[in-house]
Amino acid sequence: MLPTIALVGRPNVGKSTLFNRLTKSRAALVADVPGLTRDRHYGRARLGERTYFVVDTGGFEPKATSGILHAMARQTRQAIAEADVVVLLVDARDGLTPQDAVIADLLRRAGRPLVLAVNKSEGRSSDRAVAEFHELGLGEPVAISAAHGENVNALVEHALDLAGGGADEVEAPASPAADRERPDTIRVAFVGRPNVGKSTLVNTILGEERMIAFDEPGTTRDAIDVDFESGGQKYTLVDTAGIRRRGKVFEAVEKFSVIKTLQAIEDAHVVVLLLDALHTITEQDAHLAGHILDAGRALVVAINKWDAASVEVRAQAKRDYERKLSFLAFAPCHTISARDGAGVAAVLKSVREAFAAAMVKLPTPRLTRTLQLAVERQQPPRAGLVRPKLRYAHQGGVNPPLVVIHGTALRHIPDAYRRYLERFFAEAFQLRGTPLRIQFKAGSNPYVESSPRRR
Repeated sequence: MLPTIALVGRPNVGKSTLFNRLTKSRAALVADVPGLTRDRHYGRARLGERTYFVVDTGGFEPKATSGILHAMARQTRQAIAEADVVVLLVDARDGLTPQDAVIADLLRRAGRPLVLAVNKSEGRSSDRAVAEFHELGLGEPVAISAAHGENVNALVEHALDLAGGGADEVEAPASPAADRERPDTIRVAFVGRPNVGKSTLVNTILGEERMIAFDEPGTTRDAIDVDFESGGQKYTLVDTAGIRRRGKVFEAVEKFSVIKTLQAIEDAHVVVLLLDALHTITEQDAHLAGHILDAGRALVVAINKWDAASVEVRAQAKRDYERKLSFLAFAPCHTISARDGAGVAAVLKSVREAFAAAMVKLPTPRLTRTLQLAVERQQPPRAGLVRPKLRYAHQGGVNPPLVVIHGTALRHIPDAYRRYLERFFAEAFQLRGTPLRIQFKAGSNPYVESSPRRR
């Protein structure tokens, strides 16, 4: 089993910067804003042939007794309990603070192996940078610069020695792009407006409080990946930040969160779009659904907080969905209570079915027969004296399924007929939960070059 290193410290000491350097990624949001990271963020890293897990945590406020800071502190305590070794980050520029001393005392009582890392030490001698931190009594401090990589390898080597070494592996850490090619793991992104219950739903599926779920819009700021297995099926669940309409996105941090959410959609196999039964479906919901459709991702819709809605509100929610999101007719829609778990099993079942539909292999003979049936039922319209001829079809890709149709004069086929073919193929192959794309490929006229020129 790979050792786990947890990065702990007060806000804005550089934990996420160090996490990104160790994982060689930009997985954690980084900005000069205290309290940016809130949930535990796991990553896979390696030093030479030694592979390990690293956990980024939110700014630790051990004395917080309520609110979001208390929830963040619970997440950090959980990360400490799971870790084989804890790296306490402090800030050389700020010097030793009372909060550093409180955190150090708590970590000492936790009984985990500890390494004290003095970050932001660039531009000064190591002895001068670490001098006052000896007072914490946590052994020899290590002066590093997470931003510039100075002495980071030595820090990790020391931490891995304390943790038990680190496993030797040949394979490099997997990336979301690689996950898309692995049919054994379903990458599922949970998206929606703020405060619709995405983190609560992920926690319910996992059976633990893995994400901070707080009655405050914008609690989740980053896209957090969690590996999960149920019924022999592996998943990577991605909790994302809620997306508000553009006019209300003011903070730079929130703009980065939106980018991370859109990236999570692109990297997913299946997207779960969460709606709120207690609030009308908005233009922002439709925009987000449109982005999922443009990305070609398989989709499952879940209307949350159904248990709290009256009969009239439920009826209105159904009418709104059918009227405003009618273009999502291909996606299964479930009414759920993320808090109580009602309907959640059905959502996971639909996720598996949507994934299977997105990855389906369509045989060429059957595709061509289906194309012929579609043309027999409704021919493409003429364009002047020309009528497009559709001759045969084959599959051009998956996620989403791509059907390539060959023929002549195909550039004259209107969008309405393309949509008709998409619906016909989806119904013929019973593809539920995934969009289907049609690509036309016109054959060239073999006589064009050889025909005599007119004088």
